[in-house]
Amino acid sequence: MNSENQENHKDYSLYIILGAILGAVTGAGAGFLLSKRLEEGDDFQLTAGDGIKIGGSIIAFLRQVSSLGK
Repeated sequence: MNSENQENHKDYSLYIILGAILGAVTGAGAGFLLSKRLEEGDDFQLTAGDGIKIGGSIIAFLRQVSSLGK
């Protein structure tokens, strides 16, 4: 492998690591907010419709991220 390919590989690794960290922080924040809501006595019921909405939002977010820089 030449040095140019090695540099590109290092850049990709950096993006993957940063994405993983961002995802972990976002997930921890969502868990924290959910736990605060449960502490206040609110019931937590996740319906199939709510799951579909969340899944659609995640897909839309990933599409936006993938189109950055075009």
